[in-house]
Amino acid sequence: MNGREIFYFIEYVCWIVAALIVAYPLFYTIVSLIRRDIRYPEARRQHRFAVLFPAYKEDLIIEDSIRSFLCQEYPRERFEIVVISDHMQNATNERLAQLPITLLKASYDNSSKAKALNLAIDSLPPDKFDAVIILDADNIVDTNFLQEINKAMDAGVMAIQTHRTAKNRNTEIAILDGVSEEVNNTIFRRGHVRVGISSALIGSGMAFDYKWFRKNVAQLSSAGEDKELEALLLKQRIFIEFLDHVYVYDEKTQEEKGFYNQRRRWLATQFAQWGRVVRDLPKAILSGNIDYCDKLIQWMLPPRLILFGGIIIMGCIMQIVDWPLALKWWTLFILLGITLCLAIPDKMVDENFKKSIHKLPILFFMMVINLFRLKGANTKFVHTEKKTLSNNKNIEK
Repeated sequence: MNGREIFYFIEYVCWIVAALIVAYPLFYTIVSLIRRDIRYPEARRQHRFAVLFPAYKEDLIIEDSIRSFLCQEYPRERFEIVVISDHMQNATNERLAQLPITLLKASYDNSSKAKALNLAIDSLPPDKFDAVIILDADNIVDTNFLQEINKAMDAGVMAIQTHRTAKNRNTEIAILDGVSEEVNNTIFRRGHVRVGISSALIGSGMAFDYKWFRKNVAQLSSAGEDKELEALLLKQRIFIEFLDHVYVYDEKTQEEKGFYNQRRRWLATQFAQWGRVVRDLPKAILSGNIDYCDKLIQWMLPPRLILFGGIIIMGCIMQIVDWPLALKWWTLFILLGITLCLAIPDKMVDENFKKSIHKLPILFFMMVINLFRLKGANTKFVHTEKKTLSNNKNIEK
């Protein structure tokens, strides 16, 4: 083969790979459009919940989140709020101590949510609770949150991801971050459960069987504890349910720096976790563990921004080299665009969203830079600073 033939061969292989990557979200997005509202019947009993709030330097927001959660329409004696205070101010801890919660104090040299969760479980009685719920310090939930999770738990569900959505849309980055999360909800959660495959976890708004969590939490060690939990659950063939109608309002990243750091950690933990478990793929295929196989494939997917940018770059190159061959790249571009148009909720496509689109090239270059700065990002906790927000004014269903 001469140099020209080698170039065309590589280009064709790249297109095949890109086509398969585009097909994955397109399939699940189309499936997500199937209308099927999963609602569980009224529970026969009220489960006992341990509600964990790991809080690392979250002095500005933690108290409002706890006070909001105390308004649950669920018997107060059937749930216990546990705040794991890590590197928070004494004044914050003193105010929290006045509330009807359990306050645990930590001061790790290298803090992580995994360490906070282990501290909480080690401090709780082994037989007091039926389920554990994990929320971030900035999370706000509706007053029927525990009631809805209780219904699913009563039906025998052992692992749940609720619908995390944006609490704020006050900057262009926050708008795009919120849109990205809803696209993930469409593809990796709603679309998956529509075909009977486990939902992806997202780090907060999660609920697990207490005995299972207590037995497995010690295996969490990285900054990507949600990825580790997914692997543990799916290897044990435990289905992860997605409660689409149960909302958790989450504060979105507001600045480029926060977006860069957050995505760097996410990328590092995704690739590191895949590297640890990829050896399980042959066994998962032979044993018919479809959920686990799908998860391993999912972790191989590049970020959408990089995929979009890569397709555009290849399309432009082929437009110059051999323009008829560029058509297949522009076809992928159109298909990926259709996927995102279908995956983004109509309510989020407003004037503010349209104005924020000009930030996408900047975020693309940030993601590319992140690919070369992943080393060690999954072993340490990167704190994303939160702002003080009005919990009522910024919540949008």
